[in-house]
Amino acid sequence: MVRKERLLGLIRRLIKINSQNPPGNEREIALFVKARLEEIGMKARVYEFKKRRSNVVAVWAGKHKKHSLLITPHLDTVPAGKNWKYGPFSGTLCKDKIYGLGATDCKGNLASLLEALRSLAEKKVVLPYTLIFAATADEESGSEQGLIPLLAKGILAPSAAVVLDASDFDIIVTQKGLMHLKVKVQGKRAHGAYPYRGKNAIDMSLRVLDEVKRYRFDYHRSPLLKFPTVNIGTIRGGDKVNIVADWCEFELDYRFLPQMSAQRILRDLKAILHRHVRKFRVEIEGIQKPYCIDTRHPLVASLTAAMKKCRVRAHIRGSEGATVITFFQDKGIPAVATGFGAEACAHIADEYARLSWLCKGAEVLEEFLTHYTP
Repeated sequence: MVRKERLLGLIRRLIKINSQNPPGNEREIALFVKARLEEIGMKARVYEFKKRRSNVVAVWAGKHKKHSLLITPHLDTVPAGKNWKYGPFSGTLCKDKIYGLGATDCKGNLASLLEALRSLAEKKVVLPYTLIFAATADEESGSEQGLIPLLAKGILAPSAAVVLDASDFDIIVTQKGLMHLKVKVQGKRAHGAYPYRGKNAIDMSLRVLDEVKRYRFDYHRSPLLKFPTVNIGTIRGGDKVNIVADWCEFELDYRFLPQMSAQRILRDLKAILHRHVRKFRVEIEGIQKPYCIDTRHPLVASLTAAMKKCRVRAHIRGSEGATVITFFQDKGIPAVATGFGAEACAHIADEYARLSWLCKGAEVLEEFLTHYTP
């Protein structure tokens, strides 16, 4: 049985452990989680691909080894920043809200999962599949020290996966892809009093960016996602006010829909650059593919049924941002994301989660894990 007071104590303990990323140090929270898993009889192991960047993996053996389900929250948080009324590591409870860094993203989800597993262990439930638990490092900075190497090295190789990193009992079945680019434009330096003697890289970049903002994407609408977007994230250029700038660089953040091509977007960007610039370089800083799973998949159906049984309304949605569900598709692993945090509370000062939602989330997970059928 899910116990509210036990869950409250657990989320407070998790919030009090500093796992900000950057700088990135998940060892303390990983060892805390490992100890909680071992208390209920799960064999847990810590994996590190960089010193103190710790991941916890545990297995609950079920009836059938052939089928396995991974359930995975993350351990790290973004930096706390300033302007907190309640301390970021306080775990203050005010009415139904538990305040603290990571309360929604993603320590509340982690606490709900740990409580659900404890409840299942107390009931001595035998699962019809093998359950794999993985609390990962480095989610907030790209997962290069967490989920990515765990999948690449075959440490995690489940039949299906549920990512616990969402809010409001959403079930995320699709998300946009992303492409981060840095564009370096080269001009010709000259004295600021004679700008016609040079080639101003800032001027050229502004013409490029004007066309980039007017670019019309070729796409089919998605019922769960908004239109594709591009954001100009940074721009730098020139050395001094009285010098014609011979360099300028800017960064672009593209978000695109399933069935769209990142290479097509990149090709069109280069065509725009060629129209305005002679010398330039485009550096790809990161690409994540868009993702989509059939809403009739057993993962979606089982989560929806569990929420209905627990008297929670499930919301089938898409994600405008990038979650780690995209990393599973190259391995052919179906995945969805869900979670129980408070909407729009991730990454803000005075981040909070509702304790009643975390308790209900633990009940949903207990129901889902008990009755999930691959």
